[in-house]
Amino acid sequence: MYRHDDFMKRALALAHQGQGATRPNPAVGAVVVNDGRIVGEGYHRRAGAPHAEVEALRAAGEAARGATLYVTLEPCNHYGRTPPCTEAIIEAGITEVFYAVADPNPHVAGNGQQRLASAGIAVHHGLGAAEATDLNRFFFHAIKTGQPYLVAKFAASLDGKIATRAGHSQWITGSDAREAGHGLRHLVDAILIGAGTAIADNPQLTTRLPRPEVRHPLRIVLDSAGRVPLRSRLYQADLPGQTLVATTQAMPSAHIAALEQQGVETLLLPATATGQVDLVALLAELGRRQLTSLLVEGGGQVLGSFFEAGLVNEVWAFLAPLIIGGQAAPGPVGGSGAATLADAFRLKNTTIETVGCDFLIRGFVH
Repeated sequence: MYRHDDFMKRALALAHQGQGATRPNPAVGAVVVNDGRIVGEGYHRRAGAPHAEVEALRAAGEAARGATLYVTLEPCNHYGRTPPCTEAIIEAGITEVFYAVADPNPHVAGNGQQRLASAGIAVHHGLGAAEATDLNRFFFHAIKTGQPYLVAKFAASLDGKIATRAGHSQWITGSDAREAGHGLRHLVDAILIGAGTAIADNPQLTTRLPRPEVRHPLRIVLDSAGRVPLRSRLYQADLPGQTLVATTQAMPSAHIAALEQQGVETLLLPATATGQVDLVALLAELGRRQLTSLLVEGGGQVLGSFFEAGLVNEVWAFLAPLIIGGQAAPGPVGGSGAATLADAFRLKNTTIETVGCDFLIRGFVH
């Protein structure tokens, strides 16, 4: 006897194949089952491409008539870049639908289920909901708040240092941990560092993975006054992807003109009382640009600013089994910090895994 959850697991596995490539849409997988056998499957590959349901129904053909559809998200019932999936499901002759989680998009929000039910299709939801929600946490957050989901990531020693007292930081973690970090870059829409890190490390912030196709997220540099040199690797024209400098009126106009001449976009934002870029205004602008996720890689001052503004949703902390020591050696999160333990940011639903010779602790900010 076949099990419903086995088919939903397959739909979720398919959805993961599109993760990171569908912005601003969610990642969705679908499976068509007839008489206990998968007769069609598909996933949403990119925005503007057919939705997962349509791909699966096309693959099934006539075998979809009288079949059951398993899909990781409530089918849409509105015209966007593509026609409504509900109508395709009805026309294909599907008699039963299992979907994992409701779509918070106000254009969908229960309308998909209602349309299917009104056509006489038996509809069930909730199967695989936890994994489906985690899969599309970036999308759900962006839809509900209008701003990208923020992941704070850092690599530190076991005693919480991100560099030695002399500033030496490459590399604290091993190659496996660094590859996992690049895997995260592949999934997000944008990656951000501050001017201090840009000057000290001169990074590229590209995605480097042993695979034929990778996504390079939008590179964002917080530089309120134009401290990062124009010769920085982030500003070179031959670098794949795009770079954006978030700045304030304190940046000289000549520096702005030089950046734009090099193909780097500058975004003028309000300044805080201390002259830093207003992070809330930045996230609002990124939301208007339909960016659903932002990876903040530091350094400590930048991470501290995002934490103190209450903007961090998730933490990826790579810990290396070494002790650096030294009171002058910096930690990963700066700022004022908590005055008492009750004021500290606590993570929930934490997981710990071994990544090569290092450890990855993941959790969600409570």
